Amino acid sequence: MIESVLLFFLVILLLMAGFPVAFTLGGVALIFAGLGLLTGNFDPGYLNALPSRLFGTMTNETLMAVPLFIFMGITLEKAKIAEDLLETMSALFGNFRGGLAISVILVGMLLAASTGIVGATVVTMGLLSLPSMMRKGYSSSLSTGVIAASGTLGQIIPPSIVLVLLGDVLSSAYQQAQLNQGIYSPETVSVGDLFVGAIFPGLMLVVSYLLYVFFVSLVNPASMPVMESNHSSKADFGTLIKALFPPLILILAVLGSIIFGFATITEAAGVGAMGAVLLAYAKKSLNWDSLKNISQDTAKLTTMVFMILIGASVFSLVFRGYEGDELVQSYLTSVPGGTFGIILVVMIAMFILGFVLDFIEITFVVVPIVAPIILTLGVDPIWLGIMIAINLQTSFLTPPFGFALFYLRGVAPESISTKSIYTGAIPFVVIQALVLLLLAAFPVIVTWLPSVLYA
Repeated sequence: MIESVLLFFLVILLLMAGFPVAFTLGGVALIFAGLGLLTGNFDPGYLNALPSRLFGTMTNETLMAVPLFIFMGITLEKAKIAEDLLETMSALFGNFRGGLAISVILVGMLLAASTGIVGATVVTMGLLSLPSMMRKGYSSSLSTGVIAASGTLGQIIPPSIVLVLLGDVLSSAYQQAQLNQGIYSPETVSVGDLFVGAIFPGLMLVVSYLLYVFFVSLVNPASMPVMESNHSSKADFGTLIKALFPPLILILAVLGSIIFGFATITEAAGVGAMGAVLLAYAKKSLNWDSLKNISQDTAKLTTMVFMILIGASVFSLVFRGYEGDELVQSYLTSVPGGTFGIILVVMIAMFILGFVLDFIEITFVVVPIVAPIILTLGVDPIWLGIMIAINLQTSFLTPPFGFALFYLRGVAPESISTKSIYTGAIPFVVIQALVLLLLAAFPVIVTWLPSVLYA
């Protein structure tokens, strides 16, 4: 079993050193497997299972939604939906103190529901809203904190790529957990279940962000001045509808078709991709050249995701071949505190790993190892998935290693210090931690809506 420990920590060290994720996962695992075959410590039967596992990945209908949602998000980004929304929202809330910060949060929520890609949302909002907030005299720490936090909403608000990948992994883990319990007619959990379960927690985060902005506007009004009233910049009802109606219709079409069972996750993703193309064409921001660029960007991101998935498949097989899963299970079952203690240890470990690993690596490498053990204890898989998603979202926002802060630092002007970015993120990290604790204390917040809709 010592080989599995060495394998895991060597992979983590190499990833921290900046080596490519997919090739590190697969390459290091194959090296360990080769050494094990030479010394007689590794069963070659595990590697014989690799082709069938990869074929299963290729024919997995749920994972077909990934490139479609990526295409949808990139198309909406190129269509400059965010610019129109931000201008309209800023004009709408311009006469309120903190109106621009409120606009950024609401637009971040709509972008999260439109694109589901965290990095793209943070970069887009940073480029569009940060210069405007600076010109209006907003505090740099408040501005960067609002942008980074609203950008990470794509982690939890459907249709999130995180939830798509997490849902597929949890579905397999849930079936494995039930088989381990002797249940040979296992129940299933789908990506749609996670989408429904994420609605209330996502809205809770948005409302919490808005309440924080309102609180700061009362105790420190100088940090967010009232925008000067400009009659020509006020948004009328027609302008508001024109900016909000198309993306809202697209969001409702995608999520509504999944939630109410009219379409599978993959079919809904196809609807979203087609709707994004029509919306971009209507805005006259789509031509053959831009469509070519969108397709190339989609292919690059999709290839990265699936290469990591292949590498993670090799890693998990070799890790299991060295009895790593049994080692993890024996450790977790010895943790004091029962189910609560096990979940707490796993969440802390994932939070720390979120500093150095992206959500894709954690989803494909860590979740398949620990999820079957936790689900065997009777934990609801939908609740567990949402807890993992928000936990990683909090990790990606936490200084000094949060990925969202790195994205924002890359597009923020040099006049804004890194310290200001970190300071601005801390209150939102506290908010997310409080929401996480609330969901831990009251799982019904996550599980009630799926239980009602799919009763």
